[in-house]
Amino acid sequence: MTKSISGLLEAAAERSVPVVRGITDEQLGHPTPCTEYDVKALADHLFQVVVNFQALAAKQDSDFSSEPDYVGHGDWRTAFADETAALVRAWAAPGAEEGTSGAMGLPARVIGRMALGDLTVHAWDLARATGQQYTPDPVVVGEVLDAFRELAPTGRKMGAFGEEFPLPDGGAGASDFERLLALTGRDPGWRRP
Repeated sequence: MTKSISGLLEAAAERSVPVVRGITDEQLGHPTPCTEYDVKALADHLFQVVVNFQALAAKQDSDFSSEPDYVGHGDWRTAFADETAALVRAWAAPGAEEGTSGAMGLPARVIGRMALGDLTVHAWDLARATGQQYTPDPVVVGEVLDAFRELAPTGRKMGAFGEEFPLPDGGAGASDFERLLALTGRDPGWRRP
């Protein structure tokens, strides 16, 4: 049976929210595996994803045009947890997974899997950048890996994914999560300099 997007997002959130809560103010300037983002900018981006994909679940337009600035204001860690819970609820609403969502006109379930991918992969980015442990839910990883294999060529053209990172021995012996990270252009062995 296909697992619901909201159920998958809930499983991803259980593992990603603690990573965001674990970021200290002193770590906000640290580099991340996403070379264009430091920890603050990546946490802001992930916050923006969580908010905008709530709108997409409701078949409303999203707005990624402005640079987000959530992190560092008030209790932003709790606000992130609250917005992530709202994302899970938004995708649990009747009809959220049906039809198309957003200006790209993609199937709603594809859009939901994109949110799932961001929540999973960027949690790893933030964990690596801040020295935290992070192990994603294996069912979530399988779902995202399947989705991103389809989306990767378009994602690269749009600049959302880097070129696939070459795994040793062509990926023989790599875990599904390592394959997912490599697919998005990340070195699974990345360590903060």
